[in-house]
Amino acid sequence: MRALIQRVRRAEVTVAGKSVGRTGPGLLIFLGVSRTDGPGDADWLARKCAALRVFPDSEDRMNISLRQTGGEALVVSQFTLYGDASKGNRPAYVMAAEPGPAETLYERFVDVLTAELGPGRVRTGTFGAMMMVSLENDGPVTLLVESPREAGPAA
Repeated sequence: MRALIQRVRRAEVTVAGKSVGRTGPGLLIFLGVSRTDGPGDADWLARKCAALRVFPDSEDRMNISLRQTGGEALVVSQFTLYGDASKGNRPAYVMAAEPGPAETLYERFVDVLTAELGPGRVRTGTFGAMMMVSLENDGPVTLLVESPREAGPAA
């Protein structure tokens, strides 16, 4: 499972011109699910996102986690994180999970992240929809985090 994580001042997702999710200061998390991912990957990655120390402390060093800041997260499904463009110019998505299993693991990720951060701090886009995402990147800080092959507890 992959998460492209951006520290944001604000982010919003719209579907067909209607806002479906927005967040203030916190993280925008684009989430990709592969064919080989399971519940342990979703659990591990959600805990990792909550614990990542990417917010500045009093000395302006990235040393504080989303859990500590009280900030919010906006989670957006993105199968294209498993696009392979190594051959030719048209990406192949054979490693991306099928929609049914991907949605199940996406929802599990959201549930675990909500449990880690607390109620009302996690928003989502609409799984499988064509979405427009707007954001104000803070830093900018952008990280790609992948669950390990055999996911265990997050650091």
